[in-house]
Amino acid sequence: MKHYFTKTFILIIILTAINLIADRFYNRIDLTKDNRYTLSKTTENILENLEENAIVKVYLEGDFPSEFKRLQIETRQHLEELIAINNHIKFKFIDPLDTAEELIKQGLQPSRLTVQEDGKISEAVVFPWATISYKGIVENISLLTDVSKENQEQQLQQSIENLEFAFADAIHKVSSEKNQTIAIIKGNGELEDIYLASFLKQLSQYYKLAPFTLDSVSSNPQKTLEHLTKYNLAIIAKPTEKFTEKEKFALDQFIINGGKSLWLIDNVTAELDSLMQTGQNLAFNKDLNLTDLLFNYGIRLNYDLIKDAYSTTIRLADGNVGNKTKYQDYIWHYYPFITSKNKHPITKNVEPVKLRFANTIDTLKNDIKKTILLESSYVSKAIGTPVIISLDEISKKPEKKDYNNGNQPLGVLLEGSFTSAYSNRVKPFESELYKDNSEENKMIVIADGDIIANEVIKDQPIELGLDKYTNIHYGNADFLMNVVNYLLDDEGLLQLRSKTIQLQYLDKEKAYEERTFWQLINVVLPLVMLIIFGIIYAFVRKRKYS
Repeated sequence: MKHYFTKTFILIIILTAINLIADRFYNRIDLTKDNRYTLSKTTENILENLEENAIVKVYLEGDFPSEFKRLQIETRQHLEELIAINNHIKFKFIDPLDTAEELIKQGLQPSRLTVQEDGKISEAVVFPWATISYKGIVENISLLTDVSKENQEQQLQQSIENLEFAFADAIHKVSSEKNQTIAIIKGNGELEDIYLASFLKQLSQYYKLAPFTLDSVSSNPQKTLEHLTKYNLAIIAKPTEKFTEKEKFALDQFIINGGKSLWLIDNVTAELDSLMQTGQNLAFNKDLNLTDLLFNYGIRLNYDLIKDAYSTTIRLADGNVGNKTKYQDYIWHYYPFITSKNKHPITKNVEPVKLRFANTIDTLKNDIKKTILLESSYVSKAIGTPVIISLDEISKKPEKKDYNNGNQPLGVLLEGSFTSAYSNRVKPFESELYKDNSEENKMIVIADGDIIANEVIKDQPIELGLDKYTNIHYGNADFLMNVVNYLLDDEGLLQLRSKTIQLQYLDKEKAYEERTFWQLINVVLPLVMLIIFGIIYAFVRKRKYS
């Protein structure tokens, strides 16, 4: 008996030691092909910023469609993985129905899901949201991506793929300091603040922003260049006025000294508002005096307009119904609908981008690496300018022979060591910062300034990419956010956003047709096997001891 108690005591000590070691040194082997349970180095680095408890509330508790439980399970498992890295994360799942009104006031809008069970289709309302609270800062986390997928299962898959990015992004927002700065270039007729409001608000969650006026370069060029080089990125959004040589030189040396740049340029003046007033308008070339600067870096913006058979719509008055004006949406081929097939992190998993009166770009041979980020469809053509644009074009059916120019570049990423456009030339002003060549650097040029412009309703800006007439949501904001992340070397968040997980879906039609058979297999067969085993066991036991 003493020997028995000794063995039991030793066993208890061993089990206790194993549990203590397992609790202290957590690890899990990920055998999935797509590494869905392996956190990226970026996420681990972001988690290191948490010095106090971060409270996560997930509103995925209660009764909702069975297929939606997959998102609940994946979310719980992901949070457990985060806790294994940093135990300051505390989470709980909450039934949202008890506080639905309060959640809506916080901006957590419910979603309607289509549920198909037993051959019947119904709707369910869910709150696919989480919140994280850290040091008094609260950030909402959308768990269901708002994308125009072909069906609900694809939307659910992308939501699961997006989980790591969603939580890492939220933790980054509430815990990280803003170390990099962005200059919003002013002084050459760039877009007004109201049209930049949506995107700049999103940018401000990650970076420090400041307007930077190049006008001062005329009076104090050296000081202006010195101040400009303190920024990490310059955004030039749809300038309409000519750049002076001093302003160009300042931008050139900003780039050569390591500054990243995002050029959003309209090379042709063409505006829908002017067209609406008269029914036709002259699209004419702009003289921004940037041709030689961009040509030196390896691209040329053409004086033309792209017409694409794959395009978005404009809304026009179309008669009257009683005393009210009737409106109709018409396909407008000057507003191309860009779906990128590029596998680059900037464009991967980004919804189609909407452009307005875009120009084409030629890439030139030099030592700079060029990646086409945006291009028109294969049924598109470039129209030389100046040219008269008429609203009568909406009534003309596009003919394939007229749209046979193929894919035309509209946005280009340039990477490499840039040579100054003023090398071996007379300098507009002298500067101690002058260099002939840069270290490895990046810039992006997009031949459409309106890609960054949000629409305005009653003097209030709306979300970038949202069409105020159709409520269709385009991928402009995500694309530009990826652009800025990439230029500023925040590539970790890009990789998280583009993470792909392969989910295996159940064939609903086949499952419904064969449900009785599989119910029998899962319920009756185990009972039959248990009865057979019991009979055999009783028979063997009786024979052995009789």
